[in-house]
Amino acid sequence: MPLDSLTDKVALVTGAGSGIGRAVAVALAREGCRVVLAGRREEPLARVAEEVRGCGRQAFPVVCDVGSREAVDALRESAGRVGVVQILVNSAGIAPAASILEMEDALLEEVLRVNFLGTYYCCKRFLEPMIEMRWGRIINIASTTARTAYPNTAAYTASKHAVLGLTKVMALETARNGITVNAICPGYVDTELTRENARRMAARVGGATPEVLERFARTSPQRRLMAADEVAAAAVLLAGPAGDAVTGQGINVDGGAVMS
Repeated sequence: MPLDSLTDKVALVTGAGSGIGRAVAVALAREGCRVVLAGRREEPLARVAEEVRGCGRQAFPVVCDVGSREAVDALRESAGRVGVVQILVNSAGIAPAASILEMEDALLEEVLRVNFLGTYYCCKRFLEPMIEMRWGRIINIASTTARTAYPNTAAYTASKHAVLGLTKVMALETARNGITVNAICPGYVDTELTRENARRMAARVGGATPEVLERFARTSPQRRLMAADEVAAAAVLLAGPAGDAVTGQGINVDGGAVMS
């Protein structure tokens, strides 16, 4: 049954065309939100929009590269036609694998542009109306790499550490404005992004993709990949009344992989 506090609130989810972003968008729609769906590709956004409408809620897909300031300005204008964004979920991200010596500088710059600057741009541009309303929820999808590190993830790990740091500072600066700012730190999630990373790693180090996925799963004491819906459930919790006193946190959804 939808949480009354979320009914008809406007939620913006970036990276909404697939994976965690898609799961969060649908979960918020089930709780009564109207959902603005942002992503780089029109076709996946259209499919998720139909899922949201299937929940009886309005969906507003917007093509946007969050790593571009100009694109996020245009996203703010488009979302403003729907209403004030009260729940912002920054889920857009990329995760190419490369060791520090073989990584091109351009790859690091691109990962930081999308994962960190994209989160920063969205936070900054949608925060002020939340302050004016004295209510808002910002949920940044980070990673267990925001707390620890794995080989061949230098760019991704740096970007997610930055996201978690930004989350904590924003939580301090908005704590008296009716706003909470939190990060969710998933472990390896069963998404196409994870499977693509497994394929790349298998090609680089040898072996088969299923073997690499099994290696990913073994990073968790539960010996499994997380489900995108499990991450989405944490987002709904943080967006609803149960999350009123939770701010500045990095919530691990990782089957016990990182215990801190």
